[in-house]
Amino acid sequence: MADTTNAFSGFVRVRGAREHNLKQVDVDIPRDALVVFTGVSGSGKSSLAFGTLYAEAQRRYLESVSPYARRLFHQMAVPEVDEIDGLPPAVALQQQRGAPTTRSSVGSVTTLSNLLRMLYSRAGDYPKGAPIIYAEGFSPNTPEGACPHCHGLGRVYEVTEKSMVPDHTLTIRERAVAAWPTAWQGQNLRDILVTMGIDVDIPWKDLPKKTRDWILFTEETPTVPVYAGLTPEETRKALKRKAEPSYMGTFSGAKRYVMHTFANTQSALMKKRVSQFMISAACPVCDGKRLKQEALQVKFAGLDITELSRMPLEKMQDLLQSVLQGISPSGKAAKARDNVLHPEKALVVQRIVEDLQGRLQVLLDLGLGYLSLERSTPTLSPGELQRLRLATQVRSNLFGVVYVLDEPSAGLHPADTEALLRALDKLKASGNSLFVVEHELDVVRHADWIVDVGPAAGAEGGRVLYSGPPAGLATVADSQTRGFLFATGAFQTPPPRQPNGWLKLKGITRNNLHQLDVDFPLGVMTSVTGISGSGKSSLVSQVLVELVSASLGLQTSDEAATASLDEPAPLTLGGQIVAGMDRIKRLVQVDQQPIGRTPRSNLATYTGLFDHVRKRFAATKMAKARHYDAGRFSFNVAKGRCETCEGEGFVMVELLFLPSVYAPCPTCHGARYNAKTLEVTYHDKNIADVLGMTVDEAYDFFADEPPVHRALHILREVGLGYLRLGQPATELSGGEAQRIKLATELQRAGHGNTLYILDEPTTGLHPADVERLVVQLEGLVNNGNTVIVVEHDMRVIAASDWVIDVGPGAGEKGGKIVVAGTPAEVSNQPLSRTAKYLAKFLKG
Repeated sequence: MADTTNAFSGFVRVRGAREHNLKQVDVDIPRDALVVFTGVSGSGKSSLAFGTLYAEAQRRYLESVSPYARRLFHQMAVPEVDEIDGLPPAVALQQQRGAPTTRSSVGSVTTLSNLLRMLYSRAGDYPKGAPIIYAEGFSPNTPEGACPHCHGLGRVYEVTEKSMVPDHTLTIRERAVAAWPTAWQGQNLRDILVTMGIDVDIPWKDLPKKTRDWILFTEETPTVPVYAGLTPEETRKALKRKAEPSYMGTFSGAKRYVMHTFANTQSALMKKRVSQFMISAACPVCDGKRLKQEALQVKFAGLDITELSRMPLEKMQDLLQSVLQGISPSGKAAKARDNVLHPEKALVVQRIVEDLQGRLQVLLDLGLGYLSLERSTPTLSPGELQRLRLATQVRSNLFGVVYVLDEPSAGLHPADTEALLRALDKLKASGNSLFVVEHELDVVRHADWIVDVGPAAGAEGGRVLYSGPPAGLATVADSQTRGFLFATGAFQTPPPRQPNGWLKLKGITRNNLHQLDVDFPLGVMTSVTGISGSGKSSLVSQVLVELVSASLGLQTSDEAATASLDEPAPLTLGGQIVAGMDRIKRLVQVDQQPIGRTPRSNLATYTGLFDHVRKRFAATKMAKARHYDAGRFSFNVAKGRCETCEGEGFVMVELLFLPSVYAPCPTCHGARYNAKTLEVTYHDKNIADVLGMTVDEAYDFFADEPPVHRALHILREVGLGYLRLGQPATELSGGEAQRIKLATELQRAGHGNTLYILDEPTTGLHPADVERLVVQLEGLVNNGNTVIVVEHDMRVIAASDWVIDVGPGAGEKGGKIVVAGTPAEVSNQPLSRTAKYLAKFLKG
């Protein structure tokens, strides 16, 4: 190996790394190289790349800044490692979901919006006599730029009589005012109206308009005596004789209640409930463009800044190119424009436009040309967001930096992966080091150096099996990566199963899908393929889910409903199911949304596994003698949990002049339970010990408990054996959350006639784990169900019975069915961007 080391400028030396499951790891990693960390999920590769190398680089950087600046950062944990030498400054590009605010956009993440604002400020065409507007005046997020009517949101929210009283034939007592709260508070408001002499027993439409308007729209909040349970007649008599009231009630108009609740509630469910009574519309003043009129009157290339920001990046690039040609001395249009464009202005345009074009080109190279600058980040996938950040770094011209990337190929079609590798090569050529955690074999093959961690997950992993050039991994028998990286021979596909019917959709119109007809086979497994942005997720995860849900009378995911109302919810504009619903009795969407938003939610509670464990503890001799029930062993119930941290396991410590830090609870030391509860043991382990076990450890421990053992077996089968039972939901990746949901579903008794929809279930999975996932998906089909996956992984696509390829391109160049057929048929279709990669996989 000595001859290969001379190719690198130096090495990062790690000694004694023991973060998470790492076992005193010693390893040398080259600088100025593309280094890929491989290994099965949970093997420890992220603990080495992020938990050790990146964490130490960041800690050292923070040590170098002034104490004043340091206090602005959260407290950094020191990684568990003896020594690291030769480590340059590091930048992490991790998988993250889009920022929760809709004010964050593609333009703000890439800083392209800043350039565009400067262009309009310095080189825009202003109306005659208009003063110059500074760059911030073109931003909807500043007071200088935001439309005063909608505060820069582009939308206004109103409530009307129709939205709050959907059925005007009902009486107030029959809850005609649907916008009011349901339980006691709604009854209270009706009782107040009775006291005020308003007839609550005649249809709403028969009340005088003045009364109706006052009930709905008044800002007055009168407080009156309330006689609960009395009829209107009895209430009148009680008022006359000045009887003692049940209580004094304060009235709130329906509009006031809706607006106040929407603005102030912390409950996503409450927000969702009141939002259904609000009507969202484009702001009438700025026409949804979010800016003041003065800014919108400034044009460039005949467009205002919002019109340009709404263009797909590909189209914007073409437009800017034509502008450059127009102002170049050789340009045909230049002669005609000489009198119009001042030489100084022409120079400003040229400089800013060339910079914009350079930045746009990187985004186009990464397959993101279908996005627009105005696209908000909550609507982006983690992979898209990571590639946006990567593009920004490619243009930053930093030198001598370590970039630590977390599965940059996630969500990428193999055709887009080639563009990703070109972007990584550019960063390396600029004198930077790339440490990449990755499962995609094309990226692994492209590496200068491989660090293979394993051999298995959790306690069975944490060792560096190999560190060196890719070819050398072929001799490492323990490596699970080796077999896939050096596989030869054709892939043996089983004969495709025959569908037992077809789910037929007609006239689908959504995003880039226009009047699309598509047939999904039932009783088999279908992969929907296509490059990023081709329309796969619009078709499957949005339209198909919505139409099947509506047909089954289900509500779709709360995720969109609980999001901000800053943007209109995208609805299916057209499309219907014309056949096949008689074969579907149930819909299960297994998505990558978190299984919970707080550390209290975890794998054990979500899967229902913890219920069995708690019952087992309650059945022990000691628990019975003490009259402890299963509730005693829940960390969410007062009687069993530690009172200091209320079952959280940690407490927040307020520090003077420093950010708050979380520290293990001083009473229970992170165990979550009180001392009495922890005295109860099952096979010498208390309940906190069990929550600290990995799935693999618990599988052996509960070998004689069939319900627990079965649930753990399925979690292992979907590749989650390395997770701890009590691992908080907040620490899980989107791929892990998705597989927990899949395992929960697999535990249920086979229903048959269920439609399972999964969006990229292989995200974050090593090829060895993909094999196990395919077995589980085939098991669902064998039980009489239908499985539809949106997928880029050739192993899953090859194992499908049917493939629907969407494309051929992204954005406006996609949205069509290129080919539908068996994997073998699709692999021979020359128009499909997927075909050549599938053919290569099938032939080996």
